[in-house]
Amino acid sequence: MKQSQLPVLLASVFIIASCGILYELLISSISTYFLGSSILQFSITIGLFMFFMGVGSYFSKFLHHQLLDWFVGIEIVLGTIGGLSSFILYLSYSLTENYYLLAFLQIAILGTLIGLEIPLVARIINQYSTLKDTFADIFSFDYIGALLASVLFPLVLLPYMGIMRTSFLIGLLNLGVAIFNIQFFEKELTNSKGKKLVTLVLIGVLVAGFGYSFQISTFFEQFIYQDNIILSKQSPYQKIVVTEWNDDKRLFLNGSLQFSTTDEYRYHESLVHLPMALTQNREKILILGGGDGLAVKEILRYKDIGHIDLVDLDAEVTDLAKNNPVFTALNKNSLNNEKVKIFNQDAFNFIKQTNNRYSLIIIDLPDPHDTSLGKLYSKEFYEMVKKCLSADGLMITQSTSPYFAKKTFWCIESTLAEVFESVVPYTAYVPTFGQWGFVIASQNLGVNTQEQFIEKIQNRIQSEIGFDNLLFLTPEVVKSLFHFPKDLQKIEVEINTLDTQVIIQYYEESLKSWE
Repeated sequence: MKQSQLPVLLASVFIIASCGILYELLISSISTYFLGSSILQFSITIGLFMFFMGVGSYFSKFLHHQLLDWFVGIEIVLGTIGGLSSFILYLSYSLTENYYLLAFLQIAILGTLIGLEIPLVARIINQYSTLKDTFADIFSFDYIGALLASVLFPLVLLPYMGIMRTSFLIGLLNLGVAIFNIQFFEKELTNSKGKKLVTLVLIGVLVAGFGYSFQISTFFEQFIYQDNIILSKQSPYQKIVVTEWNDDKRLFLNGSLQFSTTDEYRYHESLVHLPMALTQNREKILILGGGDGLAVKEILRYKDIGHIDLVDLDAEVTDLAKNNPVFTALNKNSLNNEKVKIFNQDAFNFIKQTNNRYSLIIIDLPDPHDTSLGKLYSKEFYEMVKKCLSADGLMITQSTSPYFAKKTFWCIESTLAEVFESVVPYTAYVPTFGQWGFVIASQNLGVNTQEQFIEKIQNRIQSEIGFDNLLFLTPEVVKSLFHFPKDLQKIEVEINTLDTQVIIQYYEESLKSWE
């Protein structure tokens, strides 16, 4: 090997370091998409990767000869298995019962191969450089490559290419490293022509996969969602899928159902009309979440609405709700109403930074299945929400199922009770989701008894929009929402804080109980 060929190896280190991090992020994201619990999936995946990289590094000391051949061979195998990793995991989840087993095997193989790479390259470079310079160069390129990959994955690769195509691309990068090293070190390698031919064939396979990645992912997703997929899109934050079966259209975010057109009215009428009936001044209303525009549609039934701020992190979701015919027909073009202003930013940061005061804040966010969502159900967050309410204002939050996630529901209620003087939970049956929960909170609801509370809601809904114009709520139904059967009644739970995030533990317990 010539001194002039050292930059090729250092460039290889840069690329393979990037690929190594990308494989970790990719498999973690796929596992989160299929199984939820992002903290658990990322922690397990990264931990196992690190372990098997250590295993690979250990076994590298037993390779004594033909180090370049070993390095090129590892890159070929790594690029092939890594490039097909998404394909294999989609296949295992869609068509088998062995997702965890195959995911573990992939992590073990990829981690071990990645662990073998760097020590081999270091030993090759060390033949023509001092030990001090070798390790300085190797680790510098390794860490810089890891940083670049960590930035590119969430900002570029995932949102613009999606999971499947990103997988094929990373594999192609590894195979690209192999082919360049075969070219530059042709004389030092054994059977370089054979290695080149095999690598080119595998590159052709991954290029074909890259080109047909959308069709491949759609094929597997059809098994996951069963109903016909009419839209599939990857945003910077989540996988967006819309399905259709007869007249029923459903929105899924990262595999979690958000609404079904057959019964979304039950959820949104319960979420919106009860707090609206209790709100005196409707000049300024804030919605956190609700990017589908369905809650806004219900609010716009009232003639005295002044202004609505809607905060939803994902611009892809609000753009669909504003422009996609499926959504605009369902939400009656609500997000294009001149009274509505959309903010695509984190709800926590919006609440922290805004100087506005709202008469009603509606929190229509996903269930607290990870820390990024758990913080939006914390005491600290609710204290900030209270500061954003007018003197007679109130808030309401969706609160998951008091039946399927009983501890989670009452944790939300108890946490709100630490912040607000008046807290009123209620529950509605939504066939697609089962029994669902909501909690209203205020410093002063303006009524003394539950009978007065219910009567005020009934009278105002009837006088302002009329129960005949609603599909679910009636005076009798409104009254029934505040009745909790014996098996749903309040239990003692801890409150949720930013420090404890106990609500995530409660929620994950409920998932395990009902799987």
